[in-house]
Amino acid sequence: MSLQRVLLLFGTLFIIFSGSCYGLRFRLNSGDRQCLREEIHKNVVLTGEYELSEAMGSHASIHVTDTRGHTLYKRENFPDTKGKFAFTADEYDIFEICITAHALPNNQRVEREVYLVMKHGVEAKSYDDIAKAEKLKPLEVELRRLEDLSDSIVNDFAYMRQREEEMRGTNESTNNRVLYLSIFSMLVLLALALWQVLYLRRYFKAKKLID
Repeated sequence: MSLQRVLLLFGTLFIIFSGSCYGLRFRLNSGDRQCLREEIHKNVVLTGEYELSEAMGSHASIHVTDTRGHTLYKRENFPDTKGKFAFTADEYDIFEICITAHALPNNQRVEREVYLVMKHGVEAKSYDDIAKAEKLKPLEVELRRLEDLSDSIVNDFAYMRQREEEMRGTNESTNNRVLYLSIFSMLVLLALALWQVLYLRRYFKAKKLID
């Protein structure tokens, strides 16, 4: 197989598996807040670029936190319309990105359009900067990109395998609990049935209906 076909194959895999870059566009009124959540694996870089439509006298804030409430990026009351942020996840977590359009002094409601682009993993790396820093040729840059993509795919499959094992363990534990609960329920029913028989027997004897 020629090198060109190999690159084409890996390029196809890149398109299939690297769904880690997307853009969102939404509208935000003055005084409103919109939050988005993103699931990131350990040691994965997340970058974001945001742009808000211009509004005279209007300010906005952006706040990025993890599930424990730690602040990873915060910018408050900025008047300009563009900005960027980036961080590396220390562990697997779900991160929340919140954008707030602050109310105007006269309480006038202004609608602003927000455009947010987030990239993580391979897509978050700037291979142009890497090529300049390491003086790589275009083919070497592409091979570096494909190598990173391969590592990303392997890590994703390893994570899926780990999750599968965790789910299997949870299912087995649940099945065992259901089995023990069923056995306990049967024993309780048998005990109640035996108690009822003995009670009725004593009752009938007391009424002299049986010997």
